[in-house]
Amino acid sequence: METKHSSSDSGSSMFLTGTILLANLDYSGLADYAFKAIIGGVIWMAFRVTGDYISERFKKK
Repeated sequence: METKHSSSDSGSSMFLTGTILLANLDYSGLADYAFKAIIGGVIWMAFRVTGDYISERFKKK
């Protein structure tokens, strides 16, 4: 008896693995991390813009 493997077996396996991983995801922790990352990015951008402004100001003198 011959068995034929279809190409959807690997796709089905990836879908199942992704579903299991997403089911175990801590959404409140992820939202907290995203909030902290955004705040950190804003602070970094403010320092970067301030540093560029000060640098350009000293170059003109």
